[in-house]
Amino acid sequence: MASAFIGAAAGQRPAAARNAYRAPRAADGHADISGIWEALGTADMDLQDHATYGGPYYQTGSIGAVPSGRGVVEGGAIPYKPEALAKKKANFENRWKLDPEVKCYMPGIPRGTYMPYPFQIVQSAKVILMAYQYASTNRAINMEKPIEPSVDTWMGTSNGHWEADTLVVDTKGFNDLSWFDRAGDYHSDALHVVERFTPIDATHLNYEATIEDPQVFTRVWKISLPLYKRIEKDAQLAEFKCVEFAEELLYGDLKKK
Repeated sequence: MASAFIGAAAGQRPAAARNAYRAPRAADGHADISGIWEALGTADMDLQDHATYGGPYYQTGSIGAVPSGRGVVEGGAIPYKPEALAKKKANFENRWKLDPEVKCYMPGIPRGTYMPYPFQIVQSAKVILMAYQYASTNRAINMEKPIEPSVDTWMGTSNGHWEADTLVVDTKGFNDLSWFDRAGDYHSDALHVVERFTPIDATHLNYEATIEDPQVFTRVWKISLPLYKRIEKDAQLAEFKCVEFAEELLYGDLKKK
């Protein structure tokens, strides 16, 4: 719980304080934000303020339980349309079967950024690669002339540009299958996400994501949280191919009797 409060405080630094830091330069002259990053706190469990609640099975005790946490949604609440809020509540009630994370599906954007797994940024002038430990997911951010999505996908189609030291990533072309968190917060295939990665010192990025989906929400809304750089000298992404752990859940009912 302490990490969530510390993270929230770090993410709320005044803009002037965040922008006072000048990041080291990459080969193309832009800020160098390459490295392995990770979020702390409970955003992946619930983007909004939430109390503690138990896991799916009595026999597992505290394993699978969710700790209380501070939300990262600016203004506090996600602005659902009434009918969409009803679906969100149904998702929550069935989260242990329906959450795409349970099934080892790709996390989508922005969820991949604040899951409790590190991700790596590999930077060049023409493309920025983000590789996620969870489910061996990755995405390539186009830094040249913007391109349009050719098909809807889990991670969408991303175009990026720099605003001073801030990497701005505009992503659309999503399918409607990913969730924002374990609490059942979801979107449609009209989702449009604009992310901002801003270095605030040598080991922290301020992360913001502006979310638009007129089919589900009444207005545009925003989340913000800090990302922490992994500074171990041998830091690297470990392998987490989780499909084999989800096979019984997904296909167990198809077994021959």
